[in-house]
Amino acid sequence: MKHLPKHLRQRWRYLAVAVESWPDADLSRGAFQRDLWYAAQNLLGDTGSADADLTVYGFEFEDGRGHAVVRVRRGEVERARAALACMTEIDGNPVGVRVTGVSGTVRACEERYIQRPQVHRTTRQVALDGVDRRAVVRPPRVDARVGDGHVGATDLDCE
Repeated sequence: MKHLPKHLRQRWRYLAVAVESWPDADLSRGAFQRDLWYAAQNLLGDTGSADADLTVYGFEFEDGRGHAVVRVRRGEVERARAALACMTEIDGNPVGVRVTGVSGTVRACEERYIQRPQVHRTTRQVALDGVDRRAVVRPPRVDARVGDGHVGATDLDCE
């Protein structure tokens, strides 16, 4: 079977996506892909999500931060951004998802828009509302443990 000529091949765009959640969240590529498909289907419908053809190419997540590379058809970038904006949780963990850039190749997407985290997390006791609490510090964020969840704060909130 012959390959299609270049001018007849499908054109793709690659979205660099930043993912943030609580420090103890454990997210996987498969869970991200599944929830992305559900968000696209709920927002765009069956035919709209099939037209966008969202596929997760790369996914890394560690210590509450991560990134993904999502492939989308060339004319469907705005609809894909809207579907990504509808994602509020992955596997029951609340997340914040943000598109940091769009590129024509995976390589350019990773080189331009995906920054590897330079800051390592530390664990320490902080005073929040007059009570000492265990917290994970990822400057400028401080995620203090309250009951069975976390409260997001900054260094100024913990003094």
